[in-house]
Amino acid sequence: MTREEVIVMQKFKVGELVVDAGAPILMEGSNSPQLFTALHGMGLRHKTLENGKRQVVNLILPGDFIGLQAAMMGEMGHSVEATTKMTLCVFDRSSMWNFFKDNPKRAYAITWLAAVEEHFLGGALATLGQRDALQSVAWALTKVYQRGEALGLVSNQQMPFPYRQQDLADALGLSLVHTNKTLASLKGRQLAHWSDGVLSISDIQALADIALLDDIDVPERPIM
Repeated sequence: MTREEVIVMQKFKVGELVVDAGAPILMEGSNSPQLFTALHGMGLRHKTLENGKRQVVNLILPGDFIGLQAAMMGEMGHSVEATTKMTLCVFDRSSMWNFFKDNPKRAYAITWLAAVEEHFLGGALATLGQRDALQSVAWALTKVYQRGEALGLVSNQQMPFPYRQQDLADALGLSLVHTNKTLASLKGRQLAHWSDGVLSISDIQALADIALLDDIDVPERPIM
């Protein structure tokens, strides 16, 4: 961002919030007066059905904007929780309209983020419906690793990935056992290894080929 844009964002920002691992940030159906950007740490978005089953919608990495849905639609359609200890930048939702009106470049950046989210969910839907287990897990790990590279989280082909296998299973509509066996298969092929909160990928292109991804370039994300 330019210096002027930084000043604008600092005025829009009302504070910072630190939450512990496992803490809820936004609840499905809630109408929060606040919006957030993940400054440090990781989390996830999920929907829970009446029977208790959970669908992970996507993962939250540093730089992600949280709560736009409630700002636009009046309430959250999913819940957000911290996977690790997180530091959040806090914004006042009531200032959203004036922020859009007075800062069209920043408003466009938020619109861009929403469009990227929609594009990602389209890919996730295709994965749930058309990719088999091996392709699905390869798709998810490729996408996560791409984002990690764009954020500078990857070093020596490794990045922090502090989630549980159950989180991945809930994101892909797979059983925990099937997810575990699929991860073991990718490890056996020496393509990907996930252990102790660290994801290692030795050949991202080979993993993308399994996932039926023809484009592994990640566009530069605007920072909120």
